[in-house]
Amino acid sequence: MAGIYIHIPFCKTRCTYCDFFMGTNETLLDAFVDALCAEAKIRKEETGETVETIYFGGGTPSRLHRAHFDRIFETLFSHYTIASDAEITLEANPDDLSANYVEMLSQLPFNRLSIGIQSFSDEELRFLSRRHNGREAMDAVRRCQQQGFRNISIDLMYGLPGQMTEIWRDNLQQAIGLNIQHISSYHLIYEEKTRMYRLLKAGKIHPVPEETSTEMFALLIDTLTSHGFIHYEISAFGQPGYFSRHNSAYWKDTAYLGLGPAAHSYDGKSRSWNIASITRYNQSKDSGQFERTSEQLSLYEKYNEFILTGLRTMWGVDLQELRKRFGGHLHDFCLENAQRYIDQKLLRTEEDKLRLTREGIFISDGIMSDLMWV
Repeated sequence: MAGIYIHIPFCKTRCTYCDFFMGTNETLLDAFVDALCAEAKIRKEETGETVETIYFGGGTPSRLHRAHFDRIFETLFSHYTIASDAEITLEANPDDLSANYVEMLSQLPFNRLSIGIQSFSDEELRFLSRRHNGREAMDAVRRCQQQGFRNISIDLMYGLPGQMTEIWRDNLQQAIGLNIQHISSYHLIYEEKTRMYRLLKAGKIHPVPEETSTEMFALLIDTLTSHGFIHYEISAFGQPGYFSRHNSAYWKDTAYLGLGPAAHSYDGKSRSWNIASITRYNQSKDSGQFERTSEQLSLYEKYNEFILTGLRTMWGVDLQELRKRFGGHLHDFCLENAQRYIDQKLLRTEEDKLRLTREGIFISDGIMSDLMWV
């Protein structure tokens, strides 16, 4: 068992770009934690192996209080076998990371923090409806470091409407100056049902030009790798020894258990996901029947995921494993479709691994699509 993902579906407010499942009614928090602990106990038999990672995602997990964390950890450590060196991550917003809150976190089993900064520009943060400013973000990281956290990741976003390359360069330089261990960086996506998408459709904002997006991505790669970060996944950069073990397990097709409303689970053969309703999830505690939908993955669906997750990483697609798991037909199909990209030096093969080249990373979506079975 690679790990446990715990979805905390609460935020103080919703950001303009966010389409994740969450709610803002924090009066439901206590009942939610009751239900979460009940689900964890019921599903303990699904993890046949030692749990190596625990990831609190959201939403905003830093909206939980000490008593909530104590109950969750007591449940997990009582009902699951947790590795002594397990990576235990908390996603947090800078505005929640007061001195008292960080001190409280340091007394819990957390050994990794993922802080949703997104930008150090106050103007960009206001546009994104973030609740912190650039100075507060930097102060929050330093407070965590002062409390002994030595494995800190931050999220940064680029490709915002009107964003200039120089603003993005400044964001990267400020991130590097914090001496953190990991950075996840994503281009803005205009997700439907978000305020950002409505602004786009109304013509009130405009996407950055494609050439600007490409320039920003190149700047991201060059800046971080020149400061010792390893570009180990398309959106992830880590200092040596500080890759996200939890997320790496996703990309390496390892099983995981998802707890909480809308959380997904994967056992290597099928996927399942919990109901996306906090109220109905909380009510499930009384019946002991947590609503889930599941699907059995076909050979071709698993092949497509194998290609997608493999090519996103520096480890690439293991061609021997591809043949072993999916047969000669799909192995040959992959290589036949990859050949033109190999000829164009957008893909490369070495040690029986198929990997994107630096040039290939910039058009990775198209390459991966062409290697998938449709």
